[in-house]
Amino acid sequence: MAGTTGGTQTGPDPARAHALGLVYPPAEPDGTYTEQQHDFIGGVAEAAARYDYDMLLSPSVTASEPSFRRMVSPGRVDGLIVMEIRLHDDRVEHLAKAGIPYVIIGRNSTADATGWVDLDFVGMTADCVQHLADLGHRRIAFVNRSERLFDSGYGPARLSLEGYTKAMAALGLREHAYLCGDDDASGEAVLEKILLDDPATTSLVTMNEAALRGVYLGLKRHGRVVPRDFSVVGVTAGRWVEQTSLRLSAIETPVAEMSRVAVDLLRARLISPGAPPRHVLLKPLVAQRDSTGPCRRVPGEEPDLEELEF
Repeated sequence: MAGTTGGTQTGPDPARAHALGLVYPPAEPDGTYTEQQHDFIGGVAEAAARYDYDMLLSPSVTASEPSFRRMVSPGRVDGLIVMEIRLHDDRVEHLAKAGIPYVIIGRNSTADATGWVDLDFVGMTADCVQHLADLGHRRIAFVNRSERLFDSGYGPARLSLEGYTKAMAALGLREHAYLCGDDDASGEAVLEKILLDDPATTSLVTMNEAALRGVYLGLKRHGRVVPRDFSVVGVTAGRWVEQTSLRLSAIETPVAEMSRVAVDLLRARLISPGAPPRHVLLKPLVAQRDSTGPCRRVPGEEPDLEELEF
């Protein structure tokens, strides 16, 4: 246990490694981290430094990888923070069986056995849909993460689709959900498909910030002016709000807060191993900026019968 001075924690026990592990696989297919992932790495490192902990990073996707095995070897770290959680995640299962202190940024069906902090992706995506509906939009598409991530059981992608589906059903609207790679070309391609499937689409919700520039390029190519002709709202990291000339209407991922909470949860577990685990679910609100506006029907398109008043 950490030493104290006048009841105030001063740092980790000298017998410990003085290090926390962050198990965080890159999201990009080429093994690189996205900008938001870099923000999380920096956020965890800064939060750990407040308690005089070093941070070690492992890119492991599975428990069988050498990097993960080294990270959990005796004396390497005092505890771990695990990210990019899958529905069935053998890294978490290994840590639980081995009795190694850990917490999660994210969650799955087994996460309640330890501490976790996560975003309410179901609720946030539903709020994005409702934001567009309140502006009069009824043709609302959804741009998710890549097929590779979705098929792996990546929690945010699955939960966000659930939120979109539930919100559209509650509003009596037709769903149009798409998987999309994390790059500009994929963003352009998915926008092309959205307008091919339903040329009268006037808005979209996106979980894929890395494809956002491509979406905007595709809209420009089709002569759709944002937000006059088309509205875009997303769940994104703060830096992406300002990445284009139009500030994105968005729910911003509170990276610094989630990083700090995760380190605090892990430290609490190290100090009091037998205490019940804490679970923190965050739900930031939609901030309307430049990319969303009142719906204006696409010229030449017939309205749905359900939109007509008799």
